[in-house]
Amino acid sequence: MRIDIITVLPGLLQGPLNESILKRGSQKGVLDINVIDLREYGLGKHKQVDDEAYGGKAGMVMMIEPIANCIGVLQKERTYDEVIYMTPDGKRFDQKTANTLSLKENLLILCGHYKGIDERIREAFITMEISIGDYVLTGGELAAAVVTDAICRLVPGVLNDETSALSDSFQDGLLSPPIYTRPAEFEGMIVPEVLRSGNFKAIEDWEHEQALKRTEDRRPDLLD
Repeated sequence: MRIDIITVLPGLLQGPLNESILKRGSQKGVLDINVIDLREYGLGKHKQVDDEAYGGKAGMVMMIEPIANCIGVLQKERTYDEVIYMTPDGKRFDQKTANTLSLKENLLILCGHYKGIDERIREAFITMEISIGDYVLTGGELAAAVVTDAICRLVPGVLNDETSALSDSFQDGLLSPPIYTRPAEFEGMIVPEVLRSGNFKAIEDWEHEQALKRTEDRRPDLLD
């Protein structure tokens, strides 16, 4: 899978995209994640990428020309399955969307900044708009890192144990059940006996029961 991310602050993405699971996926050749500095397409000697908004609205707006030129160059090199814009007014990101996007071959993510991007970019190029929650960040970079991580860990070959992702919260519409590891007893706190029984049917039933209970307690909206 290839993911290209357009940003005015590439440094914000270097850490999240070059550590842990994403780093190993890239080293294996399973992932190809690229950060494109929008300022390379900026206008004039100062590489301008933003300007004042029409109508007197406070704040700066990302200009149409640098973004259009950048996307145009990238689209000449390959066809993208989705051109995604990270924005607070986009569709709320969830596990189902992550699953769907993990099946794609090429994704392009545009990180908003300042007050956002010229609306004409959304009309002409964007095929999907994503939000990670009902709040506003300084820019779309951290949100893009969250989405990229959620997608890439589902790509075959990224995780050492691919079945691990199948038991994550939200994969079956429920939260994950409690999990434990050694030692079996610590300061009077004991791992449930069923998990130490070796009876996999009983363990499976217990985990499903606990997942239902935890979802009812913490996220009853998921059961609706």
